[in-house]
Amino acid sequence: MIALARIGVVAAVLVVWEVVTRALQDNDFPPPTVIVQKMHELWFSGPAGRLFLTDDAVANMLPSLGRMFGGWVLAAVIGVILGMLLGRSRVATDYVDALIEFGRAIPPPLLLPAFLVVFHAGLRLQLATIVFGVIWPVLLNSIDGAKSVDRGYLDTATVFALTRTQRLRLVVIPAASPKIFAGLRLSLSLALILMVISELFGSTDGIGYQLLQAQRSFDTPGVWATIALLGLLGCTVNALFVVAENRLLVWQRQATRTA
Repeated sequence: MIALARIGVVAAVLVVWEVVTRALQDNDFPPPTVIVQKMHELWFSGPAGRLFLTDDAVANMLPSLGRMFGGWVLAAVIGVILGMLLGRSRVATDYVDALIEFGRAIPPPLLLPAFLVVFHAGLRLQLATIVFGVIWPVLLNSIDGAKSVDRGYLDTATVFALTRTQRLRLVVIPAASPKIFAGLRLSLSLALILMVISELFGSTDGIGYQLLQAQRSFDTPGVWATIALLGLLGCTVNALFVVAENRLLVWQRQATRTA
């Protein structure tokens, strides 16, 4: 019933959008049917053997997704490792806390001109922008997760004479994993946004590049189609992440129910 209710809400919004935009007849706000038609024309009218993806879809969507996931994975690895180390050392956290707060307060798009000078246009610029922007939720959640490990778990590790590495791998990381995954999920949506922004600077392909070209050519349906595509990609990536999270953290839910 909940799923049907959600579908009904989405359908109602689309119907209202369709009726209102057709009544207004404003070229800047095309109806959903026009947007869907443009999306089909641009990206989903290819051969069935290629999942209906057009040449433009392969040439632009795949590079964009590669940059997004590449930057996200780099930020995740760095953020989790640093977060675990800092979270288990109160002294280290006190030293770098001001730097972390300063860094996460800087909007990543404002650093694009500086990154452009340092890395020049291309993949390195895009990855640097994504990594800098998405590392903070992962880092902060990892630190918080490492700090909040139940004392009883640590005492048990001490009783069994676990080494520091074993304690980190077998106790701290599993106990902190719910908060780590929360940071990873938030950073994934940020990676999608920053991927598009980074592609507006000197890129020759990608979804952001297509959005810029549609805007420059006054192709309003193309602009809205690209925005809708980004929304669909965001929903799909988030749904897949939730499925993976539920599978990987099934032990945590079972432990919670048992407790």
